[in-house]
Amino acid sequence: MMRIGEAAAYRRVLLQQDFDRFARLSHDDNPIHCDPAFAAKSHFGATVAHGMMLYSCICKGLAELIPGPGVVQLEQSLMFPNATYTREPITIGLAVEGETDGVLDIATVITKPGPSGETLTAATGRCRVVPAGRAAPAVPAGSPAEEPGDAELYGLRPGMAAASQRAFTLADLDEYGDLTGDRNPIYRDDAEARSRGYSGRLVPPPLLAGMFSDLLGTRLPGRGTGWMKQVLRYPGPAYPGETLTATVTITRLRADKELVNLDTRVVAGEDRVVCAGEALVLVRNLEDKGPKD
Repeated sequence: MMRIGEAAAYRRVLLQQDFDRFARLSHDDNPIHCDPAFAAKSHFGATVAHGMMLYSCICKGLAELIPGPGVVQLEQSLMFPNATYTREPITIGLAVEGETDGVLDIATVITKPGPSGETLTAATGRCRVVPAGRAAPAVPAGSPAEEPGDAELYGLRPGMAAASQRAFTLADLDEYGDLTGDRNPIYRDDAEARSRGYSGRLVPPPLLAGMFSDLLGTRLPGRGTGWMKQVLRYPGPAYPGETLTATVTITRLRADKELVNLDTRVVAGEDRVVCAGEALVLVRNLEDKGPKD
């Protein structure tokens, strides 16, 4: 078992071609990631990395550093306090902070150098994971919190929803591994996944959560949306070839800060939840701020 306080890190530099490849893989072609002209007019000033591209860097670290090959994720929280731009060196760090019944609580952080030599945080959060050789406990899907907020913001209203369907292919999983470097064997080897009690290899968490990224950045709230925070839970496995339905639903609007809270979930088949959580997004750069149908 990992020791409390054990830590590891690695470095990477992301390029525009990585953003473009992740956009094709996730279907999220939000212009803040893929359109330099649009991004230059936003408060970012240039194209920025997908939140789920950064998440995939964390997953690579979990599979290679702590706790290692065969790790299964149960939960992940993420905040994105500073954008990540092309050609910036980023450091992905992991630190074991606790252990309960074989489940590790790991702090995750991605940092980058600031303009004056200081260290800036690009992504921060924590995850709960199960190392190889241990059974994964049940994870509740949870339900969205009901909080008071504003009735309307840029044509958006509480209760508005968008959905999409997709079945990931083995080619998608291969492209994910090649692009991100995350070669966790449970995403690549049916025998390895079966040894953990699954029917076959699993769809990686960043691809599942990438279905939210697609909806948030292209449909609701729409093009120009910036991801601020995401909580993810994985109640069950998702397999290549099965039909997955992703849904995002607005739960709260904060007009003074141009923020939108949404319930996010992916369902396999009719009702088996495989990914659930809550998103917080910034709509300051929203391309369409007019009335919605």
